[in-house]
Amino acid sequence: MGDRNRVVHRRVAGWRALEPHREAMTLDTVFDMASLTKPLITAPCVMRLIETGEISLETKIATIFPDFAANQKGDITIGLLLTHYSGLPPDLPLDQNWSGRAEAFARACASPLAAEPSTRFIYSDINYLMLGFIVEKLTGESLDIYARALILNPLSMSKSGFHPQLDRRPSIAPTQYDETGVMLRGVVHDPTARRMNGVAGHAGLFSCAEDLVRYITALLDRRSGRDSSFPLTQETVLAMTRPAQPARQRELRGLGWDIDTHYSTLRGERFPKNSFGHTGFTGPSLWVSPDTESYVLILTNRVHPRGGTSLVALRRLISTQTALALGIG
Repeated sequence: MGDRNRVVHRRVAGWRALEPHREAMTLDTVFDMASLTKPLITAPCVMRLIETGEISLETKIATIFPDFAANQKGDITIGLLLTHYSGLPPDLPLDQNWSGRAEAFARACASPLAAEPSTRFIYSDINYLMLGFIVEKLTGESLDIYARALILNPLSMSKSGFHPQLDRRPSIAPTQYDETGVMLRGVVHDPTARRMNGVAGHAGLFSCAEDLVRYITALLDRRSGRDSSFPLTQETVLAMTRPAQPARQRELRGLGWDIDTHYSTLRGERFPKNSFGHTGFTGPSLWVSPDTESYVLILTNRVHPRGGTSLVALRRLISTQTALALGIG
């Protein structure tokens, strides 16, 4: 828990692993961040390219990747991908045996629409998969390399990144058994990202509490206009954390961050409506109140060892109690 942009409470409980052997949870445990990769890594990389003028929120994806125009996707823009209003379906089909980044790109470009662009909020991994490819196309570097130079190194997030080194795996929380019965540990849980060798715009980041606090602190410092090593301008950070969805749409999304959608139950009962955050399928979540510079960061291993259970009610309760303890709302 953070308040006035400083940590005011830490709590470690439970087990880092249950199988094949029990391991106690520790404060330095590294977690598979799953979809928190989207707002923490991919969105800032894209916004940096907007700052430098290489693209804009109105840039059509088909002007960068002409093949993406297939199946009436020619008018989808960067902004629609960032806010999940592109109309793309939730994910690439996984019922066929495919692998490789080139194949993932081809399948994303060929994907049909599930709704007309700008008309419906559909949370889609394909949106951020494509944003990751855009970053790589325009920078000439892989997403993991560019993100390390732009974000992780400047913020001294030394325990975070894609593809954790083998010698760090003992401190990583294992997720669940893969399709062949092997426990995933230090290997991305998301099946699409795994087929892409662990680096994708929608998933693949590993991180820990210490590094994430550095990130949150730097983001809030920059947002408030204080000195910060966060790699974007105050104007950009404000834009990312305010509603940016198409006009007349009621599910509110920032440029990367969730604000007020049917996924926003993590807010609890007292975090204000201008707060923002995100969750990850494997169990991590973050919610931030910018007015009081307060936040609740919950790192769990909910999919271990065989798929886990819902944490919606628990996250909501923790956020509500956090807000009560900090006098929010």
